[in-house]
Amino acid sequence: MSQLATDYPVLLIDYDAPLRELHNCLSERLNAVLKYLNLMACTSLPDYAEHDINTVTNIARIMVQDVSDVFRVIEQRGFDAPKSQ
Repeated sequence: MSQLATDYPVLLIDYDAPLRELHNCLSERLNAVLKYLNLMACTSLPDYAEHDINTVTNIARIMVQDVSDVFRVIEQRGFDAPKSQ
């Protein structure tokens, strides 16, 4: 998985995991980040310090990056699969 905080990858995606499990993983993260962002969109920004807004943004970025990484594996697996005729 992509990470900016480390020089060595510490979180790995099991490329051979069943596609349904990979889909469930990204679906869970995408739904969580959408609910999180919806909650934040309904919050009054003047109530929060700049540091808090940066924290919220970073959490969303990490979650969306996870979704993107797992989605990339699903795409590679789907595109690499032999086409049935």
